[in-house]
Amino acid sequence: MRHEAGVLPSHFMAGRRRAGGHILDPIPSNAGPRITTFRGGAVYSVRAPGSQKFVADNHFAAIMLSPSPRMTAGFASEKLQTYDAPAGMLVISPARAESSLTWTSTRENIALAISPENLLELAIQEFDRGYVDLPILPFGTIDPTALKLAELLKTELTRNEPPNELLVDSLITVFSIHLLRTHANLSIGATTRTRGGLSAVDARRVQDYLQENFSRKLAVAELSSLCSLSPGHFIQAFTKTFGEPPHKRLVNLRLDLAEKLLAETDITIAEIAYLSGFSSQSHLTSAMRRYRRVTPALVRLNR
Repeated sequence: MRHEAGVLPSHFMAGRRRAGGHILDPIPSNAGPRITTFRGGAVYSVRAPGSQKFVADNHFAAIMLSPSPRMTAGFASEKLQTYDAPAGMLVISPARAESSLTWTSTRENIALAISPENLLELAIQEFDRGYVDLPILPFGTIDPTALKLAELLKTELTRNEPPNELLVDSLITVFSIHLLRTHANLSIGATTRTRGGLSAVDARRVQDYLQENFSRKLAVAELSSLCSLSPGHFIQAFTKTFGEPPHKRLVNLRLDLAEKLLAETDITIAEIAYLSGFSSQSHLTSAMRRYRRVTPALVRLNR
């Protein structure tokens, strides 16, 4: 079913409510920098030796970013196991599965949270499957794709500026699709879909929507709903059509406006940052330096 431009379907609004800030509550607030997006949540964590018991209403996945020897872990009534955790190890904690963990050295990892409703929604959208069984993986399971995504999330969460929410939402979406495709048990075998670009009509619809809304927070699901595409298909189709992923197009639109205001008005740089969709003057400065190799002050000086 196609949705009219600018009208958000009910499943998007329901998903937006599901992915509230509480999804990351089971992870201590001092564990490390975090962000919650439409699709779920992500935390970069470096923790000293310790232990924890864990149970949550949402699915969690942890990807080790560096080796951690002599970890002891187990799920529910299973016998505890002691092992050396390698970099790239993926641990899946399905919703409401009780687990315990003790680690004797510093533990560095990315933890991802996604609600069962959101994961099921992706299974329906991406694979036309209405049932998801998320298994507990054997300890020591290495997932190179998960590690690459975790490293990208670490980079974004540890910058000296607010993380790009659309990029993080995209990475959580791609990770969730990978989880479904590689590790989950679906009701029937997954289907493969053709991955092309956006149609001319959809490309114009998304482009117009971005032009009207780039200065506020946007989610991948919000944009994909405009084209009646699944989030994973949308990211690929958008990139093929425009030559850059959605998050980069969003940043460039914000920078275009900032440069125009800097060159043509006397509005303060701090206010221009706010009007362009950046959280602060320093956020604008770092983004402009990164993507345009210039600073706001230099743009204004050379006008």
